Amino acid sequence: MQILFLGDVVGRGARRLLRRELRRIRAENDVDFVIANGENAAGGRGIDPDSLEEMFDAGVDVLTSGNHIWQHRSLLPYLDREARLLRPFNFAQGSPGHGWVVVEARNGVRIGVLNLIGRVFMGNYDCPFRAADEVLGGPAADAQVVVVDMHAEATSEKVGMGWYLDGRVAAVLGTHTHVQTADERVLPEGTAHLTDAGMCGPIDSVIGMRRDEVLERFLTQRPARFAVAKGPVVLQGAFIDVDPGSGSARSIRRLREVHTP
Repeated sequence: MQILFLGDVVGRGARRLLRRELRRIRAENDVDFVIANGENAAGGRGIDPDSLEEMFDAGVDVLTSGNHIWQHRSLLPYLDREARLLRPFNFAQGSPGHGWVVVEARNGVRIGVLNLIGRVFMGNYDCPFRAADEVLGGPAADAQVVVVDMHAEATSEKVGMGWYLDGRVAAVLGTHTHVQTADERVLPEGTAHLTDAGMCGPIDSVIGMRRDEVLERFLTQRPARFAVAKGPVVLQGAFIDVDPGSGSARSIRRLREVHTP
């Protein structure tokens, strides 16, 4: 079976492009299940109810997130009632929402999606490695295939998670930096890994934001609010071919398409 994982969705242009192109991509690549990180979908920071529904309508099956999930208070009621929207599992106990879900793909296979957040340069979160052990030691028993979104800044932490879970999950995909890496591979025990899936957002930008505003901050060190850039939008992510019988990956290949608005 084919699983498509999409990197961080940044802004309205990326959401509209997914609505326009995702069904074509699914059909052309015989995709059974789509996961996207949506934590920057609303104005480049956070998710709101409208952007959430737009991405589900476009054909995304599960939305993961990260450190910006709390940006829009209007989303809080959705976190508890919409199981297909995840926040990192290793947030503090008692946080609203869920960090793990099992959803049936269109071919009937039960896909488990685990959302984790790193700690290096990120914040004071519970250990993502032990959090993964907790899920895989219990709740994951109901899933035939498990995919992990490792939302983290440090390359080493994302690579480390791939090796830590090799042979226990189908794939570990990194998110957060918005820069797609070129190190996709299937690790020796059958786990597909990509250090960072990249982003779905404006390509003529600084990780999705307007270049002039970001450069001004670099030059002046003054605080500034950044707006999402305009222009051509890149879709980045990865296709993972998984054997549903074993739950292991057979192959992984990157997605990169550039589209005009």
